[in-house]
Amino acid sequence: MFTASTFRLALATSVALTGGLLTLSVSAAHAATPAKYADDFNGDGYRDYAVAGLGGEVTVTYGTATGVGTTTKTFTQSSAGIPGTAGDAGGYGDAFGEDVATADLNRDGYADLAVADFTEKVSGKVSSGAVTILWGRKTGLTGTDATRLKVTARSDQGFGKAIEAGDFNGDGKTDLAVADGFRSVYVYRGGFAKSGTTGKVTKHTLDATFENTGLVAGKVTKDKATDLYVLGQGYHSDKMTQDAWFLRGGTTVRSGKVTVVNGSAPDYSPAGVVADFDKDGYGDLAVSDTQYNNRAGSVVVWRGGGTGPTTKYRLTQSTSGVTTAATARDYFGSDLSAGDTNGDGYPDLTVGVPYEKVGTVKEAGGVHVLRGGKSGLTGKNSQWFSRATAGVPGNPGQYENFGSLVRLRDLDRDGDQDLLVSSNYYDPGVLLPGTGSGITATGARELNVVAAFPQ
Repeated sequence: MFTASTFRLALATSVALTGGLLTLSVSAAHAATPAKYADDFNGDGYRDYAVAGLGGEVTVTYGTATGVGTTTKTFTQSSAGIPGTAGDAGGYGDAFGEDVATADLNRDGYADLAVADFTEKVSGKVSSGAVTILWGRKTGLTGTDATRLKVTARSDQGFGKAIEAGDFNGDGKTDLAVADGFRSVYVYRGGFAKSGTTGKVTKHTLDATFENTGLVAGKVTKDKATDLYVLGQGYHSDKMTQDAWFLRGGTTVRSGKVTVVNGSAPDYSPAGVVADFDKDGYGDLAVSDTQYNNRAGSVVVWRGGGTGPTTKYRLTQSTSGVTTAATARDYFGSDLSAGDTNGDGYPDLTVGVPYEKVGTVKEAGGVHVLRGGKSGLTGKNSQWFSRATAGVPGNPGQYENFGSLVRLRDLDRDGDQDLLVSSNYYDPGVLLPGTGSGITATGARELNVVAAFPQ
């Protein structure tokens, strides 16, 4: 997305799209048809997995007809063609790859990978930050002809603190939204070219009481444009707060209201996802608030509406139906992922609880699956999985932090949403298979992919 302490410290430096292609010749199909999947880097019709990591690298695993394959490639700034220098950057460490976005940015039929690095030294400016695009092709991603987004270099601006792809102006072309380390977001309109040219760039800045910590993109209103939430730290009534700033997509991206997630303590590495949990046609924001109730944690859900967020509700381990109990320092909500796990048409939410005590084992961790429905997310019929669940490989380990990273996706290509759970960025994840009625531990197995690829 180690030990408990190093996991939180590492994440404090960072935060945290959809068959096959027509079988035409490469020159015909890929010259005119954008990639069907935003993460099919080699254009073979299968989704690939770009895992954002820590320590200056991003690892790509290629998909196959039966799911996740065995072909992988790791990119750093030491990889041929990628600009910049790998290693420490002004004392902040190398953040290359701590956040990524995937999309067919130049509309050639191959998905591309945008890699953020808010620590990058540019033109002598320490921690100016950079975003580098690796271009897809028939042989997959390569550093050859990698391109950087153009931005004025400034010391310590932290350009690339977070990045999201989406059609923010609704013109049918994918755009990129990039947050800096302060309170500004840059929207780069498509199309993109390997020469480095892009469409129009707009800058959106909030007042001085806000500091960016993450971005979440999704359809909130009912128009065709992608909307954007900027997660961050605020300052209200002499208190540090955790806030969410809404930017409404459209021909002109408009700054909306700032809403408070936690009025007394910020989360420096919030997780968030947009999904229509109540199927009313508007996308809802689910965002973590791990500092809630002495860090027992919670998830706050803002219902979407015609012009943006409306009312909100909070889910915790004290919510009726949730299996485990809320205790201090559980960090319920450390990671989130959304998808319909039981085929009822309502998106569900997986919630990582990496510091949950399992039996007598401290900070062993686990994950909840909360059901969506007509009234939104509830604890009714929710599921709980840990290493102690029958069928899950391994045993609960002290300070393992199982559930630090979670992702829902059809990983075995059988039509059902599967759940991938990771404890860290280095060890194999655990695949919990999906069925027509929900996630199961039956047939669970380790998978050599970390649950840190784009939602």
